[in-house]
Amino acid sequence: MDDVKLAAHDETASTRPSRYYGVHHLALNTDDMKMTVDFYVGVLGMRLVHAMKVPPGVGTGPGNRGNPPFEEIRHYFFDMGRDGLLAFFEIPKGAKSKGDRDAIGTMQHVAFAVSPETAARLEARLGARGIDTQLVEHAPGQKYSLYFYDPNGIRLELFWQPADGDEPRIIDAFTQSKAKALEELRTLTADEAWLEWATDGLPS
Repeated sequence: MDDVKLAAHDETASTRPSRYYGVHHLALNTDDMKMTVDFYVGVLGMRLVHAMKVPPGVGTGPGNRGNPPFEEIRHYFFDMGRDGLLAFFEIPKGAKSKGDRDAIGTMQHVAFAVSPETAARLEARLGARGIDTQLVEHAPGQKYSLYFYDPNGIRLELFWQPADGDEPRIIDAFTQSKAKALEELRTLTADEAWLEWATDGLPS
């Protein structure tokens, strides 16, 4: 097992960096695509950019590539900004029970980075439609979240930092110093080699 762990560490070492360009798409499920379009386009103001049905044979046949196991279901894509897509599959009504967002292996919530102006506009729009929201100030005057639920029961978050203005700086704002990260990581393990590996690349 130790050999496997060391091999995994080697594969992800900073000397061989992986290149990520953000989220291409996040795929979620609904059993009412019309309701979902109404919310994401009509309330949150995202653009619907692609509407399709999954090709025959991809749901239950040998060509299934991880899609929900249903044939020719709707699969729609919304523009969630920064060249990333939010996608929904439409599961036939009654075919699946509603998920527990706090269960292992499920998605707890989606957070969208927005400007302060967009946050204010969307908070007002949600309020006008009677949608409950919860505003959280993480650091006085610096970081804010607005939490709410979509019609499918999916927990959503808007996150903004007033100092960023119209261009959110996500990674910069969340990157810890190595010393700060180690305070928490040492509650996970006393393996100094692992701790050094895990914090490689963090600023001193």
